[in-house]
Amino acid sequence: MSRRVSLPAADDLFRPTAPAAADRSAPEAGAADPADDRGSGRARRPSGRVRHDEKMTVYVTSDELLELEHARLLLRRSHGLAVDRGRIVREAIALVLADLEAQGDESALVRRLTDG
Repeated sequence: MSRRVSLPAADDLFRPTAPAAADRSAPEAGAADPADDRGSGRARRPSGRVRHDEKMTVYVTSDELLELEHARLLLRRSHGLAVDRGRIVREAIALVLADLEAQGDESALVRRLTDG
């Protein structure tokens, strides 16, 4: 009788748990391409809680980071929303970009950037 322990193979440990990439890349029947939203007047939606393939690093001051963390805790305490800081930032970006598209030169972003 062998005293060796039978271990699973690497293929068993690292098997895909989601549909194949080809299945995910095919757009659904009613799904619109996010790039098609630019300039169409439709509301821009943040990506929300999904896997993100792109990454961007943003440096903030310690005060800005504390304000962001305060907002996260406020959302949790007052509204029951358990969201991470990245989700708050993505929502804020979506709001600012939608305002820029809708208001153009009168948008809050243009005003703040031109005021210095």
